[in-house]
Formats: sequence, C-alpha cells, structure tokens
Amino acid sequence: MAAQLSANICNQKAINGQEPSGYDDDQAMEEKKGKGFAVMEPNNEECAVERADRLSKTVTKFQEHLRERVSYYLGYPANHSCSHYLNLSTLLQFNMNNVGDPFKESDHGLHSKKFEVGVLDWFAGLWGIDKDEYWGYVTNGGTEANLHAILLGRELLPNGILYTSEESHYSLFKIARMYRMDCETIASLATGEMDWTTFKGAIDDLDLVIQTLEDCGFSRDQFYIHCDAAISGFIVPFLKQAPKFTFKKPIGSVSISGHKFLGCPMPCGVLLTRKRYIDMLSRSIEYIATIDTTIAGSRNGHSPIFLWYVLNIKGRKGLEKDVEKCLINSRYLRDRLKKAGISSMLNEMSITVVFERPRTASSFATGNSSV
Repeated sequence: MAAQLSANICNQKAINGQEPSGYDDDQAMEEKKGKGFAVMEPNNEECAVERADRLSKTVTKFQEHLRERVSYYLGYPANHSCSHYLNLSTLLQFNMNNVGDPFKESDHGLHSKKFEVGVLDWFAGLWGIDKDEYWGYVTNGGTEANLHAILLGRELLPNGILYTSEESHYSLFKIARMYRMDCETIASLATGEMDWTTFKGAIDDLDLVIQTLEDCGFSRDQFYIHCDAAISGFIVPFLKQAPKFTFKKPIGSVSISGHKFLGCPMPCGVLLTRKRYIDMLSRSIEYIATIDTTIAGSRNGHSPIFLWYVLNIKGRKGLEKDVEKCLINSRYLRDRLKKAGISSMLNEMSITVVFERPRTASSFATGNSSV
C-alpha cells in the first residue's frame, strides 16, 4: 500500500514525536455524560448566557484540536495557509444561494453570481478559451465537476465508452456506475500516468491521447476528453516545460478543486466546458425564474467569493511563487526520505510524494515506524 503526501505551501511543524493533546479522550468523557457533540434541547435550568458559554467552550476546544492537527497534517493535498480568508468572515451572516445558471439572474436575490463569473473568466484565460466560447460554474467539489463533465460527454456520445486510467480519481468509477456507462480501465505506469492520476500526482500525456485517438480513425466529433486537473490545474500552467492542457486542443472540459491548492475553507471546484455543449442540458425552471444547467440546484454562494478573493490576493505571479515553493518542498521531502532509507516516488512536475504506508497511524505520528 502507498501513502500520499503533498508538499504544502503552509509552514508545518516537523513530526517530532509529540503525542496528541488528548482531545479525543476528553471528548469521549463528555459524550459519556451526554454532552460534547450531542445536540441537546435548551432547558429552563440553563439560561441563555450559560448555554452560549457552554457551546462556545465546545467550539473553542474543537478549534484547538484543529490547530494541533493542522501542525502535522499529512497525507491529503490541501493548503492550510488560509488565514487571509478571515477577512471574509462577516459574509457568513448572509444566506447566499447561487441557484441555477451562473450567467443568468434568478428570483433568489441573495447570490454572488457576479463574483462567480469573475472567477470563471479568470480560469478561461488560464486555459485558453475566449469568454464568449466557454460555459462553466463553481461546483461543490471535484466529484460534481466530474459528474457534469461526463454527463456532457454522454449526451454528446450516447453510446460512448468511458475510458479512464486505473488510478484515476475514484469518482469516475462511481460516475460510470451512476450513469450506467460502459467503463474501460487503462493500465498505468508505475508513476501513475496512463500506460500508452490525482493519486500519485501523475499528469497524463494529453497530446499522446489525442494522437492515439486520431491514429485509430476517430474524428474530433467522435470523442470527448475531460481533463480532471484537481491539483495540476494550478501547477502545469506555471511550468515552462510542462505539457499544456488547453481548450486550443480538442478537449471538452477541464476541472480543478478550489479547496486544495487555493485552500478555500469549504469544498468547491471549478468546471469549464465549451458553450455550445451546454444547450443539451439547459432547461428553463419557472419556480426559480432561471435556467437549470448545473448538477446541483442550490449552490454555495460563499465559495465563489472566497475563490475570487484569493485569486485577487495572489494573482498569477503569487500562484507561480506558490508552485515554486511546493516543488522545492516536495523535492526536499523526497530527498530526506531517501536519506532516511525510505523508498519514495515524486513525479516530475508534481508536488505529491508517494511512499510506503507506515504500519500504524500512531507510529507514523510519532516518527517511530519501520517501513
């Protein structure tokens, strides 16, 4: 088995043998008393001030637990250097809903669609497609983006077969089952890329995929390519030697995760596709007085603002610096693991270091495992 570790751009403490604070034990004791995380009805014996104080203490304790966990958080690709988002905390008092198409108004007046379109326009520029030629939206995560993309592909090619790498994100296999599509799995190289992909940080050779399809006699209206670029979508564009995925090539859609590299504190993603494809899914909904083009009905109105904010804070130059720092961190980790006698793998142009899974979680946390 393998363990995955992304070289985060946040400043994390070294694993130095510290044991957890005992939060879980404390919480277990509270739960035995019927308190802790249990939802309890307000009662007359506890005044409003006492109740608020009790709830505040529970949340504060949990916050301390999170701070400790994030100091040695390993194994999942997420950026935890996101204190700048605190500047947006006042927006939490508003219940925003971006229901329906992001480019269409609705009867729901509390939304952030203007911010959403601003984010989409930025990604359109990054991925090489004109504003009047693309359509997209901010999703609730990478899986929803893949759901929408594969649905478009199926609508375009009703009898098509879904081809994907054996190490693709698990959502693609779930989607094939949901849509009852034939799914053919393509073997992977040891590095994780297609043998002829978030799991080991591998980047499939898009040009080779396109060339293979054309060599097999498929015209460009006979295939649909979705690029699930959960993390690499922020890395590849800033590397000179990296193979580019762009709408200037015959692809159908691209998606990224907003809570991974950008560190948005709520799961979200971005999907872009060609505008001419979306008419197949578009339906007018009288109830919300807008067009239904998305997988989800109600959509998070806060996440587009958070994405808009961080893209404005960092800009392309800031993101390029983050990518450079991640690459340095990942190479440093790989070299230190090698020096410690631990076999590891780091794909070129990736920030994901893969190494053998430690025997137990506790031995991993204390740094005492034998590989």
